[in-house]
Amino acid sequence: MSTSTPEGSPDHGEGAVPVSDEQWAELIRRAEEGGADAPKEPSARARMVTARLRALDEQAAGGRRRSRKGKPAEQWQPEGWRTGPPTGGGRSRKRRRLAAVLGFLVVLGIFVVAMRPSLLTDHLPGGDDEPGRAGPTPEQPFLGSPAADWADGATGIELPEAEAVGGMSKDEVEQALRATRQLIIAANLDPATLRGEKPDRALELLDPMQKGERERLERSLAEPSEEQDPLMLFSRFDPGETRLVGEVVKTLGQTTFEAGDAGSVEVHSDYTFVYPLVRPGGDEVARTIVRRRLTTVLHDPQRFEATRGKLSVLTSEQNFGNTACEINDGFLHPSFPSDTPAPGPTGDDVDPYDRGEWQPDGACGTLTRT
Repeated sequence: MSTSTPEGSPDHGEGAVPVSDEQWAELIRRAEEGGADAPKEPSARARMVTARLRALDEQAAGGRRRSRKGKPAEQWQPEGWRTGPPTGGGRSRKRRRLAAVLGFLVVLGIFVVAMRPSLLTDHLPGGDDEPGRAGPTPEQPFLGSPAADWADGATGIELPEAEAVGGMSKDEVEQALRATRQLIIAANLDPATLRGEKPDRALELLDPMQKGERERLERSLAEPSEEQDPLMLFSRFDPGETRLVGEVVKTLGQTTFEAGDAGSVEVHSDYTFVYPLVRPGGDEVARTIVRRRLTTVLHDPQRFEATRGKLSVLTSEQNFGNTACEINDGFLHPSFPSDTPAPGPTGDDVDPYDRGEWQPDGACGTLTRT
């Protein structure tokens, strides 16, 4: 129950006894009825109390009017009425923070896949010819292949920084590295070589004084066979059977060097090449994958019987993916997705893109992908 002594009333002043609202209301009622004990001047207090009650009624009525206009009806309460600290705020903030992080990760994932779609396509199950999955096309010959992100052609053949080793100067080591790079390009990327023409540029880089090597390669090109096969060093396709799609061959690998016998430097290269191919007049794309490991050596003519600046081939190894193993005519023969599989036994599963495992010579396995 609240009590007050309104300013301006007879009781207002120091030492005045406060009168409750209920007492004033009773006095007013009795005054209106003509009671003898009514105060002589109650009108000011009566008007104040009446105005107060009317204000409360108007506030309540205003709340009802807002409810009828379609807004939520709220019972009027004094400020601070039964209020306390908000609850759940910390949890809401955590949820919002989590949602923001998840949203950022989704956007980041979409951006990465858009920039490098092979991050997604390389891990889809099955091969390019799986039903429902798009295969390579002449416009996108590396679609679905890990090679899609590899370097184009010769740009993928990078050389280490030269330094003097094996009694050879830095300049001589640099010469050996550059000559080996030129040999790799001429043997595996030159358009004339790929069309099955004689790889003259590659042959000119080889030392004619290396016993038997130059003659062996010349014979293999003229009369290819299983024993003397030009594919041991050169990538060649029969132009009447297949042709390269566009001008891009994908390349991945590395080159290193070390000291050889006193007065020589050995250069080791290990590269994988991916060739997209179509038949003449066709648009179905096949890919052949060739991995080559080659060791060349540059000798000091003052210590060896050698031609200055010319390379000798020390070792040459190769793995082929998607070529007919039983044909030895000096060309690579890819199979296409629509081809009927050849009858006969098949070997172990082989991933031609796997650079961690070297297939033994003469192996002819079943490819897991091209």
